[in-house]
Amino acid sequence: MNNDLRNNNTGYDAQSNGYAETKYKGPGPELMSAGSLTGDDVFNHNDEKIGSVKEIMLDMRTGRVSYAVLSFGGFLSMGEKLFAVPWQALKLDAVNKRFILDIEKQRLETAPGFSNDDWPDMADSAWATGIHSHYGTSPYLD
Repeated sequence: MNNDLRNNNTGYDAQSNGYAETKYKGPGPELMSAGSLTGDDVFNHNDEKIGSVKEIMLDMRTGRVSYAVLSFGGFLSMGEKLFAVPWQALKLDAVNKRFILDIEKQRLETAPGFSNDDWPDMADSAWATGIHSHYGTSPYLD
């Protein structure tokens, strides 16, 4: 889905403050639909593109967003590597319609990843501990 279609109900706009000035006044960058964020690019602090958001994973017990699944590399989804990044490790850049992940490209390449055909058990606490440790975040405790 392209950004022009998504802009109508997401809260994104071209204004410097990131608030919507569209026909459908969205709630702004504080509250956005998960579908509007899927496909957004992810850059690091060096302004290098390091992937894009493929999926957003919700914890159905708590209602919280747990992870963004980033795709990196490959061509037309073939050969891409996927990474589950803790949601709190990402910062929304509403002005540029992208996310920022404070990580070096080489560190992402060595992160625990998976293929589209072999997803990990993201509900496994040992797996979650390893992922949060890699990105320097803490899992929610409740």
